[in-house]
Amino acid sequence: MGDFRMPSLGADMDHGKMVEWLVKPGDYVHRGDVVAVVDTEKTVMDIETFEEGVVAELLVDVGTTVPIGTPLARITATPDDGTGAMPPAETHGPLSPPVRHLAHQLGVDPGSIRGTGRHGAVTRSDVERAAALVPVPAAPEPAPAAPEPAAPHVEDDGGNRGRVRSSPLARRLAAERGVDLSAVAGTGPGGAVTEGDVLHAAAAAPAPVPPGGAAPEAPASPELTVPEVPATAEEPAARPAEDRQREASLRRAVGALMSRSKKTIPHYYLSTTLDMGAAVAWMQSVNLQRPVSSRLVPSALLLKAAALAARDVPEVNGLYVDDEFRPSQAVHLGVAVALRKGGIVAPAIHDADQLPVDTLMEQLRDLVSRARAGRLQRAEMADPTITVTNLGDLGVESVFGVIYPPQVAMVGLGRLMEQPWAHEGMLGVRPVVTATLSADHRVSDGLRGARYLARLDELLQKPEEL
Repeated sequence: MGDFRMPSLGADMDHGKMVEWLVKPGDYVHRGDVVAVVDTEKTVMDIETFEEGVVAELLVDVGTTVPIGTPLARITATPDDGTGAMPPAETHGPLSPPVRHLAHQLGVDPGSIRGTGRHGAVTRSDVERAAALVPVPAAPEPAPAAPEPAAPHVEDDGGNRGRVRSSPLARRLAAERGVDLSAVAGTGPGGAVTEGDVLHAAAAAPAPVPPGGAAPEAPASPELTVPEVPATAEEPAARPAEDRQREASLRRAVGALMSRSKKTIPHYYLSTTLDMGAAVAWMQSVNLQRPVSSRLVPSALLLKAAALAARDVPEVNGLYVDDEFRPSQAVHLGVAVALRKGGIVAPAIHDADQLPVDTLMEQLRDLVSRARAGRLQRAEMADPTITVTNLGDLGVESVFGVIYPPQVAMVGLGRLMEQPWAHEGMLGVRPVVTATLSADHRVSDGLRGARYLARLDELLQKPEEL
């Protein structure tokens, strides 16, 4: 059929490191199935294949760094069963390959899940909720006189005693989520602990309760950017050399891309103040009828309005490639996410203009969580058509972003604040947000940019229609 190659995962990527193979020779893969995990200088991503057939050979070992376009695996046509007929391909319910892969990892039957996505599609959140409802079998009663067994010693692939057999990704996830690998029952080959095993263990672990009493109430939604938490006595300031090197590498990659952007893209900048009075009033009335966990936040309304405005003003939504602008019919909204160990990535919420606000907020929560856990997918990093950066939670009033090539515009959102506002001849105090637009003068001009910001403001005056 063809070779599965190292894909390009963004304008600033020229190589990637193989972190984990999710398939082995002899496995049948469908077009779009997640088959590998790759580490770029910015984040770790799930990579899907564009070929369908049988994995004949893995060409790149785990831990190897190769340029984009390098063949990673060879995929051949499905062998027949001796009768000349091709075996039927496996059928699946209404869910994407990455979601199907997650269901397999968590031991959930996709056919038993009720989808909440568009047209009844099963989402990652649906799978995770279903996995949380799977009963955990009770541990058998220990024999009264039996001595406590010693901690198991499992050899890893290199023959080292005392180390639990596990994949590199499982070890990284365990370290991030505070899971003791020696206490996790492995379901992989030879009893190896897999990513799914770690996720199960992390989900089953009880939430810590602060010394003062009950656990705090969970926030209604994730923030788009979060400041780094300073080191404490329980968390030493010193970080592993690998983390420092990774952060330095990420900074170099981002710096090189932004330098190229400023040198090659003729930026122009506009700003306006958005009247958030109607949006905040509507949001508060809706939230009164909801539990805390499903309440809306201003960021969700701003993102939906930004996506709709991009659809209505197509000159800011698309890619500039090979000296020409290619407008996009779809609005894949890139969202800047601050990583816990430093740096920023901007993965996309696909078809954001078509999503209900609740679904968009759910996908935002999922995207932020996976970005910080290093579980992004190739398409989420490769195809944003316009990006939004929000620094309002850090107290910033306005931000003028640098365009992420080959995109042609970046939207900046500041913090929600109150300020004097004249409305219908009366002076009062209104909640407002400063919105900025950085756009490419090769594609649009101040008139088109002003229309975008005006449309953004207009949409927020009728929040019930978002």
